[in-house]
Amino acid sequence: MYIEKQPVRGYNRYLSADENNGEGSMMDVALLIMEDGDSHTFSEPLKEVAWILFSGKMTVSYSEGTIEIERPNPFDCNPWCLHICAGDVCTITAHDHCEVYVQKTYNDSKFPAHMYRPEETDTWRRGADGECGGCIKRDVRTCFDYENAPYSNMVLGEVVNLPGKWSSYPPHHHPQPEVYFFYFDKPQGFGAGWVDGRITELHHFGLSVITEGIHPVVAAPGYPCCYVWGIRHLPGNPWEKTRIDDPAHEWLTDPKARFWDVENK
Repeated sequence: MYIEKQPVRGYNRYLSADENNGEGSMMDVALLIMEDGDSHTFSEPLKEVAWILFSGKMTVSYSEGTIEIERPNPFDCNPWCLHICAGDVCTITAHDHCEVYVQKTYNDSKFPAHMYRPEETDTWRRGADGECGGCIKRDVRTCFDYENAPYSNMVLGEVVNLPGKWSSYPPHHHPQPEVYFFYFDKPQGFGAGWVDGRITELHHFGLSVITEGIHPVVAAPGYPCCYVWGIRHLPGNPWEKTRIDDPAHEWLTDPKARFWDVENK
């Protein structure tokens, strides 16, 4: 499933776990757009909440105190990400135009609130060594997953997809549902992706809901894309960096794989 919106100032809901089980994602997904002086309070009695600041400057007040954060853009700067448990409260106040990705799911576990700072982000630079002929160079950022937040029912991170390059590649799948929320550096930016076996044209502020099948992404030349990736653990089957390669394309993972040399043609 692919959802596209033209978001407006305020809370723009894309998915709700309370309605059709979040289209199979088992999560709430939203984009919060704020202007200078706007405030928003997160308070969910039954759901854990995590959000990532795409861009802007704001004050964050939560159980651990008050902090001012700023992120000029998601391409050059690692994310700020706040994660709170059900019943916890957080209020954010914008001091600029702010764009915030929001993700929630049911979880009765109690855990301390944590603000993942840019320097805490686990960044994995993939494809930098020429893998797949240099076509899959990208940064995979992880804010939290099963390793550092086993009490959560979610995983949250970002991918910086370079223009003209591929990500979530070689083709793979996993049983846990996943969402991709796309943020291009220009509103006319576009790309393509596989969503539950169908090829879909992707745009700024679009959301892919992936419940089965491979799900690679490619960005058009000239249009870098930073997309949030969020995974919902399944009961008794958490995503532990689970990756099942498509057998037809397993040869791509062989360090000795030989590719047609386009550079010399």
